[in-house]
Amino acid sequence: MLIAFDSTQQALRAEMLLEYAEIEIDICPTPKQITAGCALSIHFPEEDLLAVHEVIVQERVEIRGIFKQIEDQYEAVDI
Repeated sequence: MLIAFDSTQQALRAEMLLEYAEIEIDICPTPKQITAGCALSIHFPEEDLLAVHEVIVQERVEIRGIFKQIEDQYEAVDI
């Protein structure tokens, strides 16, 4: 799963908050299939989706969206 952002500031803030919540994440370049204002995205395991969503909502992190990779495409996930 992947979180895309509109700003680098929000990406770095989310990184700090998710690491503090002990969620395993990786910072990666935003895939070209996803239009976002920031070149950084956060990759995380699908089983952590609800925990990630909870952190984003509670801390009011501004995101472009959460995406799931299906083959070579990314589809937005509705929560």
